[in-house]
Amino acid sequence: MQDRTHLVDDITGHRRMRRNRKADWTRRLVQENRLTVDDLIWPIFIVPGSGIIDPIPAMPGVNRMSIDKAVEAAREAAGLGIPALATFPNIEMELRDETGSNSLEANNLINMATAAIKKAVPNIGVITDVALDPFTSHGHDGILRGSEIVNDETVDQVARAAVMQADAGADIIAPSEMMDGRIGAIRMALDAAGHQSVGIMSYATKFASAFYGPYREAISTGGLLKDDKKTYYIDPANGTEAIRDAALDVEEGADMLMVKPGLPYLDICWRMKEAFGLPTFAYQVSGEYTQIKAAAMNGWIDGERAMLETLLSFKRAGCDGVLTYFAVEVAKILAKR
Repeated sequence: MQDRTHLVDDITGHRRMRRNRKADWTRRLVQENRLTVDDLIWPIFIVPGSGIIDPIPAMPGVNRMSIDKAVEAAREAAGLGIPALATFPNIEMELRDETGSNSLEANNLINMATAAIKKAVPNIGVITDVALDPFTSHGHDGILRGSEIVNDETVDQVARAAVMQADAGADIIAPSEMMDGRIGAIRMALDAAGHQSVGIMSYATKFASAFYGPYREAISTGGLLKDDKKTYYIDPANGTEAIRDAALDVEEGADMLMVKPGLPYLDICWRMKEAFGLPTFAYQVSGEYTQIKAAAMNGWIDGERAMLETLLSFKRAGCDGVLTYFAVEVAKILAKR
């Protein structure tokens, strides 16, 4: 028999990586990670009123919705198999003050939205945030005293707000304000109020990022913000500090962990999953979303492929799911496959 060994066989030791890539069926057989509808959490924005669908200019395809329209959106999401929504309010400016006191109103916008969604679509999860930035006149996530965002007083308030959100029907509290001790305080407050079944998805590593701009437009805080949030968000340069921060949240009782933003911090997603083994999520934030949308609208990239590729990268980095504004769009694509 003629020896047809090639130089490449000698170089590779007869190991050719392309064998498993040669056909669609082999690629499907050996695929390591898959994106499914079960991986998706859909963030939505709530506004007062009724019958409102208000497009957000900085986030093409994303709308602010009144509660009735949010209920319709929840029905659509549930019909597509999306497991959960994350809700964010854009309240009236006259209700915002230095301490974010409206966060402690039982019938505030976020709580009314939760109650309405859970009544109409009980099989979809509702994840709520207790950070104060949608409620403050200065756009910060906590209570402002002089020039300082005070930690302990803010923790007291977000723990109280968490109980009210659970009372309204929230399934998971996701505190994003990055105050020290907040996870333990919220867990104790929830348990004391009889909400032992309400989970906590900690924004365990929320970075002082440049990618939040469109979100701040969505909840009308961009023009309010005084100074920056570097005294309580994590420095983007600090990976070890981020893991230490997450470790404290784990010790305090977090059920799930989140990394925010997503793509610039895939290394943190991997390190957190490896270190703690808890369900780990990434938030593909507004700036990440808008970059893909804007580039696709200009014809510079294939928007659908880029969207799916970025979401798959979170799975490869160890994430169990992703909060993404693409959720409905992706769910519809996946349903056709």
